[in-house]
Amino acid sequence: MKNSSDLVKQLKAIVGDEYVVHLPEDLLVFERDGSPENEVPRLVVLPDTTAQVSQVMRLAYENGIPVVPRGAGTGLSGGAVPQSVSILMPLSRMRRVLDVDVTNRTAVVEPGVVNLDLSHYTEKYGLHYVPDPSSQKACTIGGNVGENAGGPHCLAYGVTTNHVLGLELVLADGTIVEVGGDVRDAPGYDLTGTVVGSEGTLAVATKITVRLMPLPEAVKTFLAVYDDMDTACSAVTMLIGKGLVPAALEMLDNLTIQAVEPYVHAGYPLDAGAVLLVELDGMDETVKVESDLVGNLLAESGAREVRRAETEEERQLLWAGRKGAFGAFGRIAPNYYLLDGVVPRTRLLEALRYATDLCAERGLGLANVFHAGDGNLHPIILFDERQPGKLELAMRAGGDILKKCVELGGVLSGEHGVGLEKLAYMPLMFTPEDMKAMLKVREAFGNDGLLNPDKVFPKEGEVAEYIPQSAAVLNAGTGSYI
Repeated sequence: MKNSSDLVKQLKAIVGDEYVVHLPEDLLVFERDGSPENEVPRLVVLPDTTAQVSQVMRLAYENGIPVVPRGAGTGLSGGAVPQSVSILMPLSRMRRVLDVDVTNRTAVVEPGVVNLDLSHYTEKYGLHYVPDPSSQKACTIGGNVGENAGGPHCLAYGVTTNHVLGLELVLADGTIVEVGGDVRDAPGYDLTGTVVGSEGTLAVATKITVRLMPLPEAVKTFLAVYDDMDTACSAVTMLIGKGLVPAALEMLDNLTIQAVEPYVHAGYPLDAGAVLLVELDGMDETVKVESDLVGNLLAESGAREVRRAETEEERQLLWAGRKGAFGAFGRIAPNYYLLDGVVPRTRLLEALRYATDLCAERGLGLANVFHAGDGNLHPIILFDERQPGKLELAMRAGGDILKKCVELGGVLSGEHGVGLEKLAYMPLMFTPEDMKAMLKVREAFGNDGLLNPDKVFPKEGEVAEYIPQSAAVLNAGTGSYI
């Protein structure tokens, strides 16, 4: 491409004048996702159809221009952060529910459909879409596919990959292909599963076939109040050890309660060391029996108080506190860095103590709200980036916490993905040979380094120590570590 002016003209011919963003002041809106990373893209183009996505991809491919697909920008690992040389391609205009098959319990949607909107759309059929990230009011199904998003109710039901049956994809060169289908466990290689969680590095999903589930006959939600995190963590281990797998099992610590309660008024005691949210769902008789058992176990676990939501309004209020937690931290600090390392449930307390002591030593605030049932931690490091060195300090602390998660037998990410945030830490879990083998998958999809490049895997020889990109010193113009 000779210059950006020619590129803008050709993109406008594909999607229309108003759907190509190129003025510097307008591009600033797209410089970041929900992570601390940021960079202004070269251009932003907003396609409305698969055909338009294909044409944009083909034009970029022919001119060697990287493309970064984007959902709602709620990702937390820098996966949707663009490069200054790239075209950023949000799919937010593609927000149609194309089909609902009530008999087979499936739906076909475009990637811009908001997660919660899909469940609202299908509830008239007695069905819903199970994966429910905390950002489900804003995040899109396409973004969920890219990150293999989870959520509180994935403890019992699984994450996004367990609910996606098939995909229409646009490859880097503009080729349109279909993988998977309308049923689970189609014969052949699981290409659908390969794409889900690939963070936009293999292909762009333009149609998504998802599995729907019946709305449960009964739902029962408990709030268990504890004087300290130690007792609450022990309660989690005990519940799962008794063979109970609730639909959701979430924990909030005192600092999170202090942020959330004055904002949401969910009924969390301000002096509690921690609270557990436990939710059961299913058939009426099953939930009735399990509710009595869970209530007794929570009381025996050291909870000073156990409440049951008696109405749907009470239940929704309890969950509003959990789902609104991240937004509430603005009451405590102007910035936060949110992690999602995973540890075995039996190592929860050890990981939490390490993170608490580490942040205290470094003068950083720390709050915890997490999927306790599956050991998916969400340490929230609170800081003020206006103070010199605080961003770097927070990022380094986050890196040390991730290292600890791996040391304890866990993994780097439970649902947020690797993106830019964790790519420098990948050698903690994978050998160079492992990563080279995984990169061959990109080659097989014909990526040619043009789809969301420089994400997930560090470049060979460029990472001298395990430091995320935000905290590293970058060689201007090359993106290499020095």
